[in-house]
Amino acid sequence: MQASARLLLCGALCAVSGAAAAQSSVTLYGMVDTGIEYVSHANAAGKSVFRMPSVTGELPSRWGLRGNEDLGGGYSAVFTLESGFNVRAGDLGQGGRLFGRQAFVGIKTPYGTVSFGRQYTMTYLALMGADLIGPDIYGLGSLDAYVPNARADNSVVYLGSYAGVTLGANYSFGRDATGTGNSPGQGTCTGSVAGQATQCREWSVMLKYDAPLFGVAASYEEQRGGSTAAANFFDGIAPTPLTSAADKDIRTHVSAYANLGKAKLGVGWLNRRVEPGADTIASVRSNLFFVAASYYVTPAFIVDGEVYHITNSEHDTRATMGTLRTTYLLSKRTAVYAQGSYLANSAKAHYSVSAGGGGTTPAAGTGQTGVMVGVRHSF
Repeated sequence: MQASARLLLCGALCAVSGAAAAQSSVTLYGMVDTGIEYVSHANAAGKSVFRMPSVTGELPSRWGLRGNEDLGGGYSAVFTLESGFNVRAGDLGQGGRLFGRQAFVGIKTPYGTVSFGRQYTMTYLALMGADLIGPDIYGLGSLDAYVPNARADNSVVYLGSYAGVTLGANYSFGRDATGTGNSPGQGTCTGSVAGQATQCREWSVMLKYDAPLFGVAASYEEQRGGSTAAANFFDGIAPTPLTSAADKDIRTHVSAYANLGKAKLGVGWLNRRVEPGADTIASVRSNLFFVAASYYVTPAFIVDGEVYHITNSEHDTRATMGTLRTTYLLSKRTAVYAQGSYLANSAKAHYSVSAGGGGTTPAAGTGQTGVMVGVRHSF
């Protein structure tokens, strides 16, 4: 082959290789967040505690890999591997799973994305617009710890957006494949059992509309029971065993938000129903309401807060909690924050103000104060 021909062939191969490389990308990202927390009445004796919480601060700590390959024609292959960890000790979260927060692969198309693996359910995704405090240590997770941990193994997910409308659905063949406890208060429910298609099954649907000035969302999620599954209402009452595949743990949610200049307002309702498939357990229901507001005092200084109220008639438990948080952005990636919350329990309730890793359950009817200062850095 002549030298000129070899040069042309080399150039062509290099161009193809470069084009292929340009069509694929992998991003490393993460969040490191921790601080010091004070919780009053942190045990039945009424003693307080200072600690570095293990689970979350303003946001949970995590690192991950996110990939995208352009397949042409508006199609692309996508994947996410995301690991949760606890900063105070460096250990893995989500029951010690390597990629316990997310682990999925899928295809993105002009008609939506279909993905397979361990993924968030629609309950988590639908609440993101209106729940302004989010997965904070003094957020919805203090009253329903499943909400910021709403994930399912063995899950097929569809998400599609059209002119501001987002449709979402997931179906899980067994929501806890490893048996390490998929989310707090659920026990273990490994699923995918031969001849028992509904055991540990989970599915959810979501409908959202987002516009520049406002948004609304609704979701429905149903979990089925299994031999070691449970439903904890986090109010101090013993968890309800969900030993039958016919037992159901259902969450229904409706929320809305509005953008008003530098301010944002959110409001929502989350209903939970545990329904027995037989007469082995009793029906239990709770209703959780929240109102939230956020305001940018300056581009670098944010003040936000949220008020929550939960009622559970069957358990005769109620609680009201209010959270106020301030965040100062030192840069685009680093922020410091200070936040506080007070939770008032009814006479029989043991809700805890802190979702920071357990160990702060008060005596029945006792109120709690939680205060935390911390720093977070994203990369």
